[in-house]
Amino acid sequence: MSGFPPCPTCGSNLTYDDGSQYVCPECAHEWAKDAAAESAEQKRVVRDANGNELNDGDTVTVIKDLKVKGSSLVVKVGTKVKNIRIVEGDHDIDCKVDGIGAMQLKSEFVRKA
Repeated sequence: MSGFPPCPTCGSNLTYDDGSQYVCPECAHEWAKDAAAESAEQKRVVRDANGNELNDGDTVTVIKDLKVKGSSLVVKVGTKVKNIRIVEGDHDIDCKVDGIGAMQLKSEFVRKA
């Protein structure tokens, strides 16, 4: 269509160029052209239950008993999980728990060790 980025506020594709910035005619939001390039490069930040930033390779501790879906197994409080990997989605931690195997966890149920 126009080749301009969609509005970061309302998502409209009707944005237009106005000198050094983009303008959305639907919600009247204005933003700098440089900001559009920066927002595309922003990395998703995943935080644990205490608000600490989690990165690939970190070690975390489970803060709540977690039932394993489709099994009678439970990941107990205090279980340490080493070498996590951050992934996209609702369950944002991909890991391997000793005694249980590969699984995904939500970051709200762990804290950085």
